[in-house]
Amino acid sequence: MRVGLVDAGSNTVRLVVTDATGGVPLPVHTAKWKLRLSEQVGPDGHFGEEATEQLVEALRKAVEVARGWGAPEPLAFATAVVRNAPDRVAVLRAVARHTGVRLCVLPGEVEAELTFLGVRRWMGWRAGPLAVFDIGGGSFEVAFGRGRMPEFAVALPLGAGRLTDEFLGHDGPPTADELRALRRRARHQLRDATSRIRWEHPHTVVATSRTFQQLARLCGAAPGRNGPFAERILRRGDLRRAIDRLAALPATGRAGLPGISAPRARQSLAGAVVGHTAMKLSGVKTLSICPWALREGILLRYLEDGADWWADIEATHDTNGGGAGLDEGWGGAYLDRGETDGDGNGVRDSPAAKTVSLLPLRSTPPAPTA
Repeated sequence: MRVGLVDAGSNTVRLVVTDATGGVPLPVHTAKWKLRLSEQVGPDGHFGEEATEQLVEALRKAVEVARGWGAPEPLAFATAVVRNAPDRVAVLRAVARHTGVRLCVLPGEVEAELTFLGVRRWMGWRAGPLAVFDIGGGSFEVAFGRGRMPEFAVALPLGAGRLTDEFLGHDGPPTADELRALRRRARHQLRDATSRIRWEHPHTVVATSRTFQQLARLCGAAPGRNGPFAERILRRGDLRRAIDRLAALPATGRAGLPGISAPRARQSLAGAVVGHTAMKLSGVKTLSICPWALREGILLRYLEDGADWWADIEATHDTNGGGAGLDEGWGGAYLDRGETDGDGNGVRDSPAAKTVSLLPLRSTPPAPTA
């Protein structure tokens, strides 16, 4: 049996066609279309006609390729760039009308849960109590659990692309004030989730996503050509030094560093700052880098729980603009207009500026280590 999956993300639309015989999604073909949607949407997140047309065309091509590889009806989902768009309903309806694709918009905490499943399956039960960090263009997810699915999952508006646009919106090296403001925002948004991670004291802490993979390579991890089974580690001290290297260069110059690709060079610094802040506040000195993440988690859940599970996901979360809205999907608490982050910095009142906690923090944990 072959199963296809299309991922409409902030930078690319990706297709993976897998051979699912035996219950393991082994890729037989992959393709991607670089749209950089996060750079094309308006300042308020609106897609508009041009970005919508490009997304529709990429999805149409992805479906054609999937059919050619024996997966005629690929699963399709979109992440934060579509989820947070004010004109999301129009985008989803255009996709459905022109391609027939039911593009599912996953809430952030559902992304975190499914990413955790992919990591758990890759790392195995010997990983023990497991914490997962995952950074994308629009959001940062944290999850913790002892079993197959997490007991705690949170999605935060700390995506590398989002923060780059807000704090590092020019091509030159950042100023000291810009970096301080970025760190303050990261600390404010991460404090509750990282308190939970410190309290749980996980046996293994794992990072996923292309951004973490590239930062690990910059810090000396094995290159991609060594294959997915090569052990890759990211140390907090190395990441702190990498921030200095990235901050000393203009955005375009970062692409010359080991592991940093041109499409992600601009947002690599923001990703490094958020990653280092998460590690420090959590008391984590070392991260293992996992090649499996959200896409693999979706495929595994589909294989393990059947097609009815995905049908329920489609029925619950928008596929044609008529499903659950953003507020219902996230279920988090808005930050009130004019609220500050504890350092005197105002926080915007927007659907992106909210967090979700599936379980409450139990008590005040010990302070993080230096």
